[in-house]
Amino acid sequence: MNPSPTFKKRVLAREWLTGTFINLGSPVTAEIAAHAGFDWILIDHEHGAGGEDTMFNQLRAVGGAPAAPIVRIAANEAWRFKRVLDAGAHGVMVPFVNSADDARAAVTAMRYPPAGIRGVARFHRGAAYGAEFDDYFKHANERLVLVAQIETPAGVANVDAIAAVEGVDVVLVGPTDLTYNMGIPEQFEHPDYAAAQHRVVAAAKSAGKAAGILVHNPALVAASRDLGFTFVALGSDGGAVRTGLLNIAGTLRNASPHAS
Repeated sequence: MNPSPTFKKRVLAREWLTGTFINLGSPVTAEIAAHAGFDWILIDHEHGAGGEDTMFNQLRAVGGAPAAPIVRIAANEAWRFKRVLDAGAHGVMVPFVNSADDARAAVTAMRYPPAGIRGVARFHRGAAYGAEFDDYFKHANERLVLVAQIETPAGVANVDAIAAVEGVDVVLVGPTDLTYNMGIPEQFEHPDYAAAQHRVVAAAKSAGKAAGILVHNPALVAASRDLGFTFVALGSDGGAVRTGLLNIAGTLRNASPHAS
């Protein structure tokens, strides 16, 4: 249950690390994804269907799997970090990080004293219910991964300062929110959006951090890689289930003796 001693190092070395979003609130799909070959999975509690109870069971389901479990919290509020991390997440994704102050608040909430304000409890799942607390406490601040989402023009404008905050490991573009907030909804080929991507990648590289992105279209994965993104997610469990079921239903309809 302890965070990997190497995952964060690989993130900051800007290795090609792939993930997917888990938004159904299901421990079953989380477990399937965690064993599917991803480097990390993102359990989504900003827009996903789950709550704290499902999050706990999802983290239990993926325990010991190759993929590092990261949880996206609903807001940059200190109490949310401690709940997620005590449950055993290996990292936290924070939405709508718009300034260096936002980033510093997230880092402070992630870390145990004296470096931060995370509450200390020995008995929780992340520390194997106390059995591994001393080792967990010793290494948590250096091993847990913090992903700051850039989703607004303000976030893009301040991304150099955000990426420079010690403790931020990834600056990640949220394409849907960013394009909507830029007034170019889902225009992923728009030059202003392209410029924003370049700025995020450059800021990450300058600060020695990773640039991340969620990609909705498989055709854009290679382009994202070529831009310099290294922490890259494609799709979600919900999207995969929906696409799969639509394909199955279509196959059955097309086989009908009454199909035209």
